[in-house]
Amino acid sequence: MVSLPKPWVLAAGLKAGDTVFLDPRPDGSVAVLPRPAERPAARRKILDIKAAETRDHLLRKLIGAYIAGYGLIEVRFGPDLGPAARRVVREFCRMAIGPEIIEESRNSIVVQDLSDSAELSPEKCLRRMYMTARAMLEDAVLALKKGDDALSRDVLQRDQEVDRLYWLVAKQYHLAHAIPSAADPRARIGLVNVHLVAKLLERIADHAARIAGVSPAISEKGLDPKLAKELDAATRSAVQILDDAFHALVTLDIDAANRTVDARGPHQKMVDGLSHHVATKKGEELLALGAVVDSLGRTAGYATDIAEIAINQAILADGDGK
Repeated sequence: MVSLPKPWVLAAGLKAGDTVFLDPRPDGSVAVLPRPAERPAARRKILDIKAAETRDHLLRKLIGAYIAGYGLIEVRFGPDLGPAARRVVREFCRMAIGPEIIEESRNSIVVQDLSDSAELSPEKCLRRMYMTARAMLEDAVLALKKGDDALSRDVLQRDQEVDRLYWLVAKQYHLAHAIPSAADPRARIGLVNVHLVAKLLERIADHAARIAGVSPAISEKGLDPKLAKELDAATRSAVQILDDAFHALVTLDIDAANRTVDARGPHQKMVDGLSHHVATKKGEELLALGAVVDSLGRTAGYATDIAEIAINQAILADGDGK
């Protein structure tokens, strides 16, 4: 039961038995409306393509406009630049969640973001990112041990899925902070923490992809049994730290988060031992295995950062309680 302020009820022309409408906001607040909310007009961003524009430059602009929350992105170009620009725009639509081409002419192409934040909330995105990055890490090391190039390529492809989920979270974060709201400031801080965790998970996925990327350099010679065993142990340790950190975040368990942060010390000892073992290798094998060991260490570091955010979020949620 929620009591509405009488002055607001009278000003809105409501009477007993009338229906009011709830409008969930991206920052976690809920607005009470006397009538259905009209969908706000989508903001429009125009990108003018220059002759020297490269594929990567245009793609970064499109991703930037998407993350900034522009619902319509219009790309304008000269006739001679059309084929290249259209290819990049179509690639962007395949990469991101929501953008679709709705209009096309000889000198322009318009993309509209059709994604619905209610269907894929930031919290759902985080869970999907966590599960995907976790599986990527395990599969990347498995591919390294078995010399499985197909599995390595699959890990690299999954990295794109994590990226697109991160872009969606970043977009929802920017939209929430662009809308004036009287919501509890803690809701906004919570969304900041979600954004930070999403970035950390995106980096963990990047390191899994990095391990998968060096796999071909090792597959011909293979790994000696002792090194493979040490890699297994370090991978299990990194995955366990990630699991514990995410569980602490979801449950807002400060004690579990502290235990997770403390676990980084023993993990680093494993990584240091691996580094000494890898130092005996030479040439391309040394560089490849060095990258693997570094990524396992950094993955645990990012996971403990998530655990520290879990502590901050738990204290925030507790408010002034004791």
